Amino acid sequence: MFAFIYTLGIYLAQGIAKLVALFHAKTRLWVKGQEQTWTLIGDWRTENGERRTENGKRQPPITNHQSPIAIRKSAPTFWFHAASLGEFEQGRPVIEACRKQYPTAKIILTFFSPSGYENKKDYDQADVVCYLPADTPSNVARFLDLVKPDMALFIKYEFWPNYLSALKKRNIPSILFSAIFRPNQLFFKAYGSFYRNVLFCLDHILVQNQESERLLKSIDYKQVTLAGDTRLDRVVQISKQAKTFPLIEQFKSNTPLLIVGSAWPDDLEVIFSFLNNFNQPLKVIVAPHEINPEQIKSWQEKVTVKSLIYSQLFEQEERKTENGSFSQGALDSSSLLFLDTVGMLSSIYRYADFVFVGGGYRDGLHNTMEPAVFGMPIFFGQPYYQKFQEALDLLQLGGAQTVANADEFTKVFAEVYENEELRKHKADICRDYVQKNAGATEKVMAVVANKCVMR
Repeated sequence: MFAFIYTLGIYLAQGIAKLVALFHAKTRLWVKGQEQTWTLIGDWRTENGERRTENGKRQPPITNHQSPIAIRKSAPTFWFHAASLGEFEQGRPVIEACRKQYPTAKIILTFFSPSGYENKKDYDQADVVCYLPADTPSNVARFLDLVKPDMALFIKYEFWPNYLSALKKRNIPSILFSAIFRPNQLFFKAYGSFYRNVLFCLDHILVQNQESERLLKSIDYKQVTLAGDTRLDRVVQISKQAKTFPLIEQFKSNTPLLIVGSAWPDDLEVIFSFLNNFNQPLKVIVAPHEINPEQIKSWQEKVTVKSLIYSQLFEQEERKTENGSFSQGALDSSSLLFLDTVGMLSSIYRYADFVFVGGGYRDGLHNTMEPAVFGMPIFFGQPYYQKFQEALDLLQLGGAQTVANADEFTKVFAEVYENEELRKHKADICRDYVQKNAGATEKVMAVVANKCVMR
């Protein structure tokens, strides 16, 4: 009965999405992407055994003189699913570990959200990147018949009952990794039997913390491993590959630098109020979560300090004459820099002395591990950080602090700013936390090796 109601709801949601798409751009991307999925998979299927090398580059099709048995054993098909871009980054170390350990494997990557697909549709470590077809029985059967996965890997969450049930019936191993569970979820309620049954379709779950492990065992789910969060492995990778940015270095110079990462307007109300009243030497870089030139201009009017925009500086630098028209004086006299480009934030954290991570006031806290790996005190808003284990851990350890408003931020920031020993202590806590808790990818890959049976 619940399965019927659930499936009916999916059909209704599809119809509503098509109507909403008429006037909502993001929904329109989702509807259009759903329509393209079958073409993308079909085109891939016509490539007749195309394979990739260890670094992800395409190779010619496997020739006929090779044994079909050898081909099957050396080329499993992995299906990875990520809800959105954040989950993709969390799962990326495992995807790339599969590519390295199984060089000729086929890797299918699906997304639910446009923010994931539109950013990673050209990801070169996957053979196919597409939207996940809606979770209806006909879509599920068609998708699995076409893809023929040897294993399905879900990142953090996304429990699609029809997909998981079909995987179980077809004896296709499915695992969930970097998962985190909370007592208020339906799985652990007396009336949550439908969702508990969905959970039991998974062959193995790798969780981030002991509480999640305890909750699963409380409902007699035994195939669980305490592995940690693969996102830590990803930020370690990023830190080792971090790029240098001369303009950022020039802007910072020898002045303490606060970076505000993935900031929403609620976060910036606090930051601007603080900045307008802070009288000590300080440079601030703001990386908005959503880049809107008109909004950045309005923000510039809200601050009393001189501000600059990164893309304009970069264009000016590119147009320099041989004698140099770029003014270091403009950088020296400015206290605020708006980072209006994509793809730089995770690398420029290396220059920070302090970081404020956005999302804590309204949307849900963004990635605290990207700055933590470089070692600096971290601040964020409240109350929307409770779902993030790393944030809870850093608060408990003392590497991070949460603030309710501008007055509170001014107080706690000044304390850390003025006490170099305290600043270093908090920085060491954050850096050590990442290093000590990295390694979840190896645990996931051990389960993959154990569960993966070529079909």
